[in-house]
Amino acid sequence: MTNNRRSFLKKIGAAGTVAGVSSLTPLLANALPSEMTNSNTAFEKDKTYTLDILQTTDVHCQVHPHDELFWENDKAVFRRTGGYPQMATYFKKARKSNSDTFIIDTGDMFQGSELSVKTTGKALVPVLNQLGYDLYLPGNWEVIYGKRNMQTLLGALDAPKVCANMYHDLGDGKRGELIFLPYYIWNVRGVKIGFLGYTDPLVPIRQSPNYSKGILYTPAEENLAHYVSVLKEDERCDYVIVIAHLGLSQQIYLANLPQCEGVDYILGGDTHERVREPIQCKYAKVVEPGAFGSFVGSLKLTVVNGKITKDTYELVEVRADDLKADKDMISLIESNEDPFDEEINKVVGYSTIPLYRYFVIENTIDTLILDALAWRVPEVDVVLSNGFRFCPPRSTPDQTGKIPITEGFIFDMLPVDSYVRKAKATGTQIKEWLEKELNNVFAKNAAERFGGWVVKFKGMEITFNAFGEKGKRVQSVMIGDLPLDPERLYTISACERDGDPADMLCRIKGVKDAVNTPFTLHEVMRSYLKANSPVTPTPPMAAKILDGPQSLLTQVTGVNYSFR
Repeated sequence: MTNNRRSFLKKIGAAGTVAGVSSLTPLLANALPSEMTNSNTAFEKDKTYTLDILQTTDVHCQVHPHDELFWENDKAVFRRTGGYPQMATYFKKARKSNSDTFIIDTGDMFQGSELSVKTTGKALVPVLNQLGYDLYLPGNWEVIYGKRNMQTLLGALDAPKVCANMYHDLGDGKRGELIFLPYYIWNVRGVKIGFLGYTDPLVPIRQSPNYSKGILYTPAEENLAHYVSVLKEDERCDYVIVIAHLGLSQQIYLANLPQCEGVDYILGGDTHERVREPIQCKYAKVVEPGAFGSFVGSLKLTVVNGKITKDTYELVEVRADDLKADKDMISLIESNEDPFDEEINKVVGYSTIPLYRYFVIENTIDTLILDALAWRVPEVDVVLSNGFRFCPPRSTPDQTGKIPITEGFIFDMLPVDSYVRKAKATGTQIKEWLEKELNNVFAKNAAERFGGWVVKFKGMEITFNAFGEKGKRVQSVMIGDLPLDPERLYTISACERDGDPADMLCRIKGVKDAVNTPFTLHEVMRSYLKANSPVTPTPPMAAKILDGPQSLLTQVTGVNYSFR
């Protein structure tokens, strides 16, 4: 097979020079991966080997140790976790104890901090390269700086990148070639492990549409069976792993589809879920290792005589106090941050309570953002904030006894500094929008879920059945002191999404009189904190769930899993 591939490559070379991965034909894209294998093929008969596949995901540029929230004994507990210097130490120890270690990151590497925004992600490239990853998958936020910058940033990483469902958009809906190679093979101790990559096809809907302009996404199930066949039948892989950035609900859904037959594991990402025991689905096991560098997922494969005989999985908590920070990584991060250090660490306000963003329905970070918006645009009826989960918690007081909110933390909360936008919508539009948003979170069919968190609002109160019938979840809506009037026009405010139609606001279609205000989200936060600090952004139960706990921490149901 190798000789045939080399002959094929020579023929392609004779026909013309290959300019790079982006210009590969689909056939060539299928031909290359087995040439690009990480090899340690020697093994001794009857000797037992352990392969360790380590995974991080959704670090969101959190280079330093940070406070992390855990749900233990029905209450929030905070510990210090993460940090790339600590992770560097962990990776070095792992490789020293086992040379058969393979480390992957499954996305959202370049969005989520002020350092990343100020350098358009470039400051993260040498950090990731120094960590020595073996393989990458682009996440849903890798498009944050546009397609060209995404390709440049990922192209600057030393390790290969895979993704089998991102194509060049040739215009008019015409699909070009894959932007990245679809798969990669690790040839080790007599076995071949195939890694097949998929990222979220809903990026153009979930993110501002202009971010992913020039890219066409397809559902994973469209070509999954084809590539599994290529890996199993053509490449003769002994084990197939899908590395995914789809969200836990979607990854479970995928693992139950017949197209997934032949896949052993899905190492997932996107929804920041912490899977401690692999979720056994019909065709594959599914895991997801949290976010912000707080955890590393460790999949261990036992190999005897060129056969994989056992797999075990552990979610490892990266406790910052238990790992000595790597000096070289500290030096690299400090040099990258130095031009921006004073601004990143400038305190702009204080909170009297911990700030977090993990609960499905309401959180203190979102309450803070809504309070600031309502203070800045008091003439509107309802202010809205999208239901993100990125931004690590902040719970440690400084010498004042209160929790500092820095300029850098504003970027952690709101990496995109969009303009605040106002528009008008009828009560009927608002009700229909609420039903749609709740279905995005709680749909019985996992294929209909995306994101994972209820949109946040102030000026409106609702009660709802999360697990009720589609289109009939909302039980009551109050705006101000009055029930929602289907015919009335309400003024609403939210952030502008780059590329949305002029008559859309926060995914509400057909709004009227939409106009941008002169101020951005960051300006709103700074001015609000200056005037009102210290703040106590207590969630007000504006959205009250009737058939579940208000402290719901995951949208995933029907499997043995809980977020903790």
